[in-house]
Amino acid sequence: MFTTRPELAGTHGMVASTHWLASSAGMAVLEDGGNAFDAAAAAGFVLQVAEPHLNGPAGQVPAIFVTAADRTPRVLCGQGVAPAAATPEHFADLGLDLIPGSGLLPGTVPGAWDGWLLLLRDHGTKSLREVLKYAISYAERGVPVLDRVAATIATVAGLFADHWPGSAELWLPGGVPPVAGTLHRNPALARTWGRLLAEAESVSGREAQLDAARRAWSRGFVAEAVDVFSRQAFRDDSGRDHAGLLTGDDLASWEATYEDALVTEFGDWGLVKCGGWTQGPALAQQLLLLDGFRDELSYVDGVPSARTVHLAVEAAKLAFADREAWYGDTEVPLDRLLSADYIAARRALIGDEASAELRPGLDGRLPRILGELRGVQPASGAIGEPTVGPTGQTRGDTVHIDVVDAAGNMVSATPSGGWLQSSPAIPELGFCLDSRAQMFWLEKGLPNTLAPGKRPRITLSPSMALRDGEPVIAFGTPGGDQQDQWQVCFWLAHTVAGLNLQQAIDAPAWHTTAFPSSFYPRSWEPREIVVESRLGESTMDELTARGHRVVDAGPWALGRLSAVSRDPATGILRAAANARGMQGYAVGR
Repeated sequence: MFTTRPELAGTHGMVASTHWLASSAGMAVLEDGGNAFDAAAAAGFVLQVAEPHLNGPAGQVPAIFVTAADRTPRVLCGQGVAPAAATPEHFADLGLDLIPGSGLLPGTVPGAWDGWLLLLRDHGTKSLREVLKYAISYAERGVPVLDRVAATIATVAGLFADHWPGSAELWLPGGVPPVAGTLHRNPALARTWGRLLAEAESVSGREAQLDAARRAWSRGFVAEAVDVFSRQAFRDDSGRDHAGLLTGDDLASWEATYEDALVTEFGDWGLVKCGGWTQGPALAQQLLLLDGFRDELSYVDGVPSARTVHLAVEAAKLAFADREAWYGDTEVPLDRLLSADYIAARRALIGDEASAELRPGLDGRLPRILGELRGVQPASGAIGEPTVGPTGQTRGDTVHIDVVDAAGNMVSATPSGGWLQSSPAIPELGFCLDSRAQMFWLEKGLPNTLAPGKRPRITLSPSMALRDGEPVIAFGTPGGDQQDQWQVCFWLAHTVAGLNLQQAIDAPAWHTTAFPSSFYPRSWEPREIVVESRLGESTMDELTARGHRVVDAGPWALGRLSAVSRDPATGILRAAANARGMQGYAVGR
């Protein structure tokens, strides 16, 4: 099969991410004696500078990890919660039936800083300065502007100029969008990180310094600036100006946490995901459904058959319908949703023709799903790549990092939020708040109904694979609702077609939009599937004949996967990254 790059192999360490500068920074930390946790955090901070349209300092970071000493996968929850003042009644009083996708109203408590520092404190080896210095350097000296960063800023330049002066000052040098390839500096962000470092280094000891830096964020000058800024009113995609809801008390009352991971087994393979407060279990549901069709899944020269794509799409529709019905920061009945009897009953719904209904399972949920969709109009033609509207609403914007070291420490992290285009920049801090609360529903009684202190059901979905119970692969992708569909493409290409990591990433991808988007304005298209044309004309014709509305996204358009692996028998480490968009790279030795 054709592959864009070789699968890397070595024994010292591997880093794969969505931007070459982040991968290089992570590898520099490994070369300097750091471990996978140090490297992942360094890469994560660099991504906040290198891909600011996809993540930022006030975003969030869920991660799955194992340590060299403990091979039981764990979850890091770096997703903040809704503010104390965020209630459905508040939005109803504002005349809103959906939470806007931009501005200050959709802000949740920033989680990325505390999440990364908690992971560093408990499992890293380096000081905060040693980890953060790469990102500070890029913020001070400048980072080359990506084509998509320039295009994103150009899209929202009018909003910045007319309504978000802090963003205009930061992102429109000389009053115009930056040119791709030129250096962009963010001295305010560099100063913020410098102040946090100064607070950290005012005490002795690595762990104490990391805790001091966490406090300086959640109870110190960052929280104070957020509190003051959130009381101002700014334009959002409702077309009106609204003040935010976040307060310093909201930041002070939240900390990142660890959780047990969800592990689902398929013969000698196992899949590790975050819990039902994310969409992660939908990947497990899809793979369980497809496991019953394993004799029908086929590839030729790395390209799946039309039957394989059809079955995967129909499995996705069922799994994501259950996501809509059941997932949220609540008691999600995953034991039932992933049980053999339930999966078998759901599998029986998959026929030879494309379904056009949203069909959640288990009793009593269909009426609520239909209630959610009142007033949500289908929209066609979306290809699933990051989408930005002129008023800043955003969907599908994320980054990803995978790291493994020689000792066997392994991390899969999917940072996101705090996008430059989604919320006005706080001038003295050099970054903006996130807009993750747009993923809540305002209709009462749903698992993902907005409530104070509640996490939104997020699309961020890092993954890990086990072989005979041993962690062997860390992988993931940006892409909003598509994350746990593009990961199906990767999983099948690797485990069914037998492709290596790079070949599996390069294999043709697809996804469906036949369920409500997690992002404002929550559109969907019941029969649509979006495919890469490398599937072949005959395959696309057969999918059309089965009743799918096929959208050709082009040959290389879907997904930004990366992956690292470790063979426990030999100690050989491998890595691969997506060539689509020409940003993602793996490095290692």
